[in-house]
Amino acid sequence: MSKKTSNHYFVSNPKSKIKLGTIHTVLRGRTFEFLTSSGLFSKKRVDLGTRLLIESMILPEEGLILDVGCGYGAIGIAAATFNPNLSVVMVDVNKRAIWLTKQNIKRNNLSNIEVRRGYLYEPAKDLNFNCILSNPPISVGMKAVTAIIVGAPRHMANKAFFQMVVRSKIGKKRLRTLLEKVFGNTEILTKKSGYRVFISEKQ
Repeated sequence: MSKKTSNHYFVSNPKSKIKLGTIHTVLRGRTFEFLTSSGLFSKKRVDLGTRLLIESMILPEEGLILDVGCGYGAIGIAAATFNPNLSVVMVDVNKRAIWLTKQNIKRNNLSNIEVRRGYLYEPAKDLNFNCILSNPPISVGMKAVTAIIVGAPRHMANKAFFQMVVRSKIGKKRLRTLLEKVFGNTEILTKKSGYRVFISEKQ
């Protein structure tokens, strides 16, 4: 593992000194406040990929949602806000991310979210989801991204949706082929600003 990778956000214990910040933003017409920090992805703003997924994601009327690799919690917190009937589980390997997500749940006055720490699906292996959402850590390599896609069906109910945002120029063909292989189907839900959101349904 290189020094650069070891200091990346996709680690259990970020090496960088904690430098807190606050993001105020509007998503789907709702106002959100997020506490952020160094050692996390996109600490100064809700990044374009996350924003595109949030703005376009299809949520069930009720059921259980999983946000894989939640960071400071924007995707899962948005889902829980847009539909209070949902129960949202958020997971991340990064201890700092887990702490920030818990703070952001309080800041946004939500009670329908549970946060679990661990690698990908491991902390939520006892649950079956109606929807899985992810802005995956593509910048650290395709191994984790592939694992998110391949592992998803084992944790999904029938007719559940898997939705993932990716950079159009990084792995779009490879990931679409993998989604087709794993789920037997995939579509581009939307694309904008160099990103696209894929959606697949468990048959």
